[in-house]
Amino acid sequence: MSSASSPAATSMSVPRTRFNTLPLLIALFCLLWSYAFVAGKIGVTDCPPLILLAARFSLAGVLILGISLLRRDQWDLSWRDAAVFAVLGVANNALYLGLGYTGLKTVSAGLGALIVSANPVFTAMLAAMFLGETMTLRKVVGLVLGIVGVAFIVWHRLKVGTDSPHGILFTLASLASIVAGTVLFKLLAPKGSLWIGNGIQNIAGGLAVMPFAFTLSSVGDIVPSMRLAGAFAFLVLGGSILAYLLWFHLLKVCGATAASAYHFLMPPLGMLFAYLVLGEHVEFRDLLGIIPVALGIYLVTRPTAPAKASAA
Repeated sequence: MSSASSPAATSMSVPRTRFNTLPLLIALFCLLWSYAFVAGKIGVTDCPPLILLAARFSLAGVLILGISLLRRDQWDLSWRDAAVFAVLGVANNALYLGLGYTGLKTVSAGLGALIVSANPVFTAMLAAMFLGETMTLRKVVGLVLGIVGVAFIVWHRLKVGTDSPHGILFTLASLASIVAGTVLFKLLAPKGSLWIGNGIQNIAGGLAVMPFAFTLSSVGDIVPSMRLAGAFAFLVLGGSILAYLLWFHLLKVCGATAASAYHFLMPPLGMLFAYLVLGEHVEFRDLLGIIPVALGIYLVTRPTAPAKASAA
């Protein structure tokens, strides 16, 4: 029998290289998360922050769980997992965004993104303490470079002194909440569908914010506008649904320290979006901080090479 078919057979047996979608997911997450600061700034201009968030979380949760029912998704969460996602809803939604949006009333979108970008530093320290993640010299250098880049970006902006200290305190409290939520997600490690879990998280966040929203704010303070409607639509669909789904996925795939390192990209991206959409002042030299930020992210997220087996 002729062997002419053997090359074809050989070529058919070669496995195809699988396309790595992780870089695209990371890029999409960074764009959504950083633009959310701009959409939030637009939203709180025309609507009290807590009312905006209560409506955002509630609608996002209803949409997620409603779609799950229509698709007849299997409920694969235990009561413990559901409770964990509810706790995360208080930390990641009610506290993080409730405090952050209150700060955005008197803080620029760019500075808000800057403060929250300190997330990797505190997350890395807590992950080393409670999650057993290794804190290597390379990671320390990467985190320091990230801090240097962020400080370089915002140094001039802080000297201008246009942001309220009161708003900065709220934003710092917001930072503490997202760090706690990040570590809790890895520490408690809920199982099951991240999609349904995100729905529970949003419902829990909405229920936690609602009493404060209608006690401390008035519906009469809402100024209906197309820009408010557009910002709200983005915050629900792009922020509460898609961005948080990507965030949980990155935490599972990359680990708490590596996933949080991408928050160093938020200040330059947030300032760029704030300049393009809101006209917030930004200088070209501020954007040069992207260089140490990018290098820092590379050092923190680069996988450690496996040790070579010694000869027998």
